[in-house]
Amino acid sequence: MNTLLQAVVDGIMMGAIYGLTALGLTLIFGVMKVVNFAHGSLLMVGMFAAYWFIKLTGIHPYLALVVVPPVLFFFGYFMQDIVIKPVFKAEREVREPLTVIIVTTGVWYVLDNLALMLFGAEYRTVRTAITGISFSLDSIIVSLPKLSGFVVSVGTAVGLWCFMRKTRIGRALQATSLDRETANLMGVNQYRIYNIAFGIGTAVAGVAGCVIIPFYYVYPSVGVVFDIRAFIIVVLGGLGSIRGAMLGGIVIGLVESVFSQFMTSTWTEAIIYAIFLTILFVKPSGLLGNKLDW
Repeated sequence: MNTLLQAVVDGIMMGAIYGLTALGLTLIFGVMKVVNFAHGSLLMVGMFAAYWFIKLTGIHPYLALVVVPPVLFFFGYFMQDIVIKPVFKAEREVREPLTVIIVTTGVWYVLDNLALMLFGAEYRTVRTAITGISFSLDSIIVSLPKLSGFVVSVGTAVGLWCFMRKTRIGRALQATSLDRETANLMGVNQYRIYNIAFGIGTAVAGVAGCVIIPFYYVYPSVGVVFDIRAFIIVVLGGLGSIRGAMLGGIVIGLVESVFSQFMTSTWTEAIIYAIFLTILFVKPSGLLGNKLDW
């Protein structure tokens, strides 16, 4: 019983972190109606940025949250403006331009190979003040890095949800996601909104990178590990749903943690995909998805 409870606690904490890795992806899809295949690579950039920030300054890893996400926001903002916006302008009559998928796939390969050229293929990790630290709650062992990641993940999701509903820019993002032509008529610059959406999605990937780096290796292709999970979570929770991304992440985390106590990781992966396909068959919009996306 204690083993099962331990697995549930670990699954919830890691699931929230999985949800955090998917938040930026679901935000970008919700506003722009495109799947960002470079999302995992942007997460990798965030992890490397956090790694070098911690390595060079020697300060607490979560202080990187003050620096890395803003830097990633501007990186994503200008990448959308320079690389992706021309495609939207060329296909302005298309609701979901497929060419953007090809472009983001190209960005994925460029970023991964650029990281490989700059940093090499070796796995890197940092020893921080909280690395390997845990504490006991009765018979449950709680990892401090994962607990901190859980708190940051939930806080980021709540903050993003409030931003989307309580701020002028957030409402503009929602309006553009629902009907970009009407939003344009109301004075919303859709291309600027796309830049902001992509910037925020990339910044959230930077937050995830700062959260993951205290307990996970970073290497040029690390984004693929979390990217696959992120795509499953986004579709499982509901495309464009912030709450759905967190719920989907926790579901995946629980399945991964609990079922691994009774079977091999190969079977655990099979169960994750089986649950994913079953929910899509029963509710194609995902757990919390709807036709309006938001």
